[in-house]
Amino acid sequence: MSYNRNLVIDLPPGQSAFLWGARQTGKSTLLRERFPDSFHIDLLDSDQALTLSARPARLGETLARQNSETLVHPVIIDEIQKVPGLLDEVHRLIETRGLSFILCGSSARRLRRTGVNLLGGRAWRFELFPLSWNEIPDFDLLQALDRGLLPSVYSQTRYRRSLAAYVRDYLTEEIVNESATRNAAAFVRFFDALRYCHGELLNYASIARDCGVDAKTVRTYFDILRDTLIGYRIPPFHRRKGRQSITATPKFYLFDIGVANHVCRRSLKSADGAEFGRAFEHFILLELIAARGYREQDHGIEFWRTKSGLEVDFVLGGGEVAVETKARVRQGDLRAMRAFMEEFSPRAAYIVSAEQDRRLADGIDILPYGDFLRLLHDGEVI
Repeated sequence: MSYNRNLVIDLPPGQSAFLWGARQTGKSTLLRERFPDSFHIDLLDSDQALTLSARPARLGETLARQNSETLVHPVIIDEIQKVPGLLDEVHRLIETRGLSFILCGSSARRLRRTGVNLLGGRAWRFELFPLSWNEIPDFDLLQALDRGLLPSVYSQTRYRRSLAAYVRDYLTEEIVNESATRNAAAFVRFFDALRYCHGELLNYASIARDCGVDAKTVRTYFDILRDTLIGYRIPPFHRRKGRQSITATPKFYLFDIGVANHVCRRSLKSADGAEFGRAFEHFILLELIAARGYREQDHGIEFWRTKSGLEVDFVLGGGEVAVETKARVRQGDLRAMRAFMEEFSPRAAYIVSAEQDRRLADGIDILPYGDFLRLLHDGEVI
């Protein structure tokens, strides 16, 4: 199935770019659709990767044989992190021949670790996320929360097998290899332990005990997941003295709901219950992250929690906007938002629900997720 993606890659002549995104978010498909006349090199092809790794200058020789009309368009190199040494040759071709490139990959971690040339700021940065709500015709919330939003998985009927393969073959093998960790077994145990802490306050010491490593190593493992675009740390919100957050510890969420479901061993059969509520919160977070990226914004996304247990799921822009998610809004669900508004006076406060009715209560806009996401992607939330 084809999806009309929100990401706009509008490059002026001569401008190069990096396109990052977790594996199977649709980067290659997007680039082939948007740049059909570009010369394309796929480093997942082992022959090409071995040839260019052994002799990066081969890239310049290959491009010298291409039609000049082809090279008017950006040269696309897929999975650039597979051959880090190729970036010096890319830099040379940009400087000496005026070529432009789109360098696509799932992680800059290996590139930074090996100290390679990241083109000295000459390349713009873009990121592709899993599917967003407004990219899917006839969007089905329960289907999205159960299967996740990887393009290759969302429309499948045997999606559980695909998610299992993704976690087994990519997350627990390729990331182990890319991270250069010496204790692969501990990393696999760490990934298994994520099911106990996903979307919760991180307790590094507890996770470390489960994995048989120290807390510093666990922090490194979380860094690996962030660097490989597999997860996000959401920090607690602080502005001034008052009701202090319960801890300085962040929360952690994986990059896709379906992957999180597999890791957390949950299956959603109906649009109710605690598991549905957790998946719904995760879904709204991922929409916030994607909209921020596609609209080229840089505002923070945090959460607020007091020592007494009051909590607002997401605080945007340093307190400018507060967002709470509730699959069903019940009596008493406004208490935390009221407390946040009293203390910090945000410009806007939303409770996003899976219900159909929109209403206003004590200055809090309670609205269906579709209405909220429409405002979000149109730039009317922040």
